[in-house]
Amino acid sequence: MSIDPLDAWAAETARLVTVLHDVPDGDWERPSPCPPWTAAELLGHVVAGVARVPGMLDAPAPARAEIDAVGYFRTDERFSGSTNEARIDLGRREAAAGGPELVRRLAVAREDAVGRCRREPPGRVVRTRHGDAMLLGDFLATRVLEAGIHGLDLAEALGREPWLTPAAAALLTRVYGAADRAGLSRLTLG
Repeated sequence: MSIDPLDAWAAETARLVTVLHDVPDGDWERPSPCPPWTAAELLGHVVAGVARVPGMLDAPAPARAEIDAVGYFRTDERFSGSTNEARIDLGRREAAAGGPELVRRLAVAREDAVGRCRREPPGRVVRTRHGDAMLLGDFLATRVLEAGIHGLDLAEALGREPWLTPAAAALLTRVYGAADRAGLSRLTLG
C-alpha cells in the first residue's frame, strides 16, 4: 500500500493540533528534549516550518528535482552553527505569542498549507529554504518526519502520551527504511 506524503503530513499535523489544544498555559515553559528550547519554542519552530510551505508553492518551480527526501537531511550548511542559531531564534520569537496562540496558528497554517498542496499537480517541484529542488511529495515526507519527531518531543515535554499516526509511521518506514537506520528507533511504527 502506498502512503501519500501529503495525507501523512495532514494526519500528523492534525493530530498535533488535537493533542496540544488543551495544554495549560504554564506547561508551555517546560524544557523540551530539544535544548535550549522550551515546549513553546519547539512548537514555534514547528509552526514556522508549516507556515513556509505556501511561500514555496508561490515561488517559481525549478525545472527538475535534484534531492530526494533522504538527501534533504544531508550534513551541510543547514546544520551549521549559524543556521542552528537562526532556527533557535525563530522558535523563540514565535513562542512569544504563547502556547495557545501557537496551537491556533498551527491549525490555520496547516489548513492553508495542506489545501494549497492538494491543488498542486503531480510531479510539482519546489525549492526549499536551503536551496534544494525537490518533488513536493519528497519535501512533504521530510515534513512528516519533522512533525512526527517533534510531536514526540512535545509529548515528552508536556507529559502527554506519545503518538505517531499510522499514516506517518507507514510513510517514514517506507521512505527512511528500517527505524534503526533512520534514527527512528524510539517511534512505535505500525
